[in-house]
Amino acid sequence: MTSGEAHLEVLPSADWAAAVAARLVARLAAHRNLRICLPTGETPAPLYTAIVAAEHRGDVSFAEATLVMLDEWLGLPPGDPARGDEMLRRELIGRLRVPPARFVAIDVDGPDPAAAAARHDREAAGLDLAILGLGINGHVGFNEPGSGPQDTTRVVEVAATTGEIASTRYGASVTPHAGITIGLARLLEAREAWLLVTGERKAEMLYRALHRPESRDCPASYLRRHARLTVFADEAAAEMLPDAGARRSPGPSIPTHPVI
Repeated sequence: MTSGEAHLEVLPSADWAAAVAARLVARLAAHRNLRICLPTGETPAPLYTAIVAAEHRGDVSFAEATLVMLDEWLGLPPGDPARGDEMLRRELIGRLRVPPARFVAIDVDGPDPAAAAARHDREAAGLDLAILGLGINGHVGFNEPGSGPQDTTRVVEVAATTGEIASTRYGASVTPHAGITIGLARLLEAREAWLLVTGERKAEMLYRALHRPESRDCPASYLRRHARLTVFADEAAAEMLPDAGARRSPGPSIPTHPVI
């Protein structure tokens, strides 16, 4: 694949979710049958709220779209509030008036996690848009430090800090130590990738991801290889970036890189 410089958009914190939602609305208006990879966590939660509001206004429809989960914990029972499938249903899918044509969860309840990962790797092929978050340690999905650009969808051991978030922040019944994640190799194959970054605690890692040499210590740095990567950062997350001032956007606008 051809490497490309990330397109950085720095958005006012108060307007960040609405601005990113406006771009997704435009994508779906132009291409109703998009295959979209979705993350969970604190960063995309306000985006999902804005998207639900847009869908209720009639501005967008997911009726022909396919939504593919980025990652899922192993070891949490069905219905656990920290599970990714539960979070996506709670924050987005279950709130839509018309659900997506297809929601592709990760089968973590079967007897063979490796086989489940292989099946999800096939589902992750041909993504039109991979929407991703940036972990505080540089992870993308459960591609923790040590992950590389050749990694496919697989069973992974998560960092202790990542597992603790499931318990302390999302109310997991037990602290998970492993999960299944779409690998960087599949994410780099997506036609387009968005990296969502908010808050000053992500500022240093965003700087490393965009301006330091590629490193397995910061798996997000490999996203720079993507020919069509857009970084949507709020002002707090972008405070360490040398080019942030020139990339500030006043708010919602039409996308600059349409998916084909």
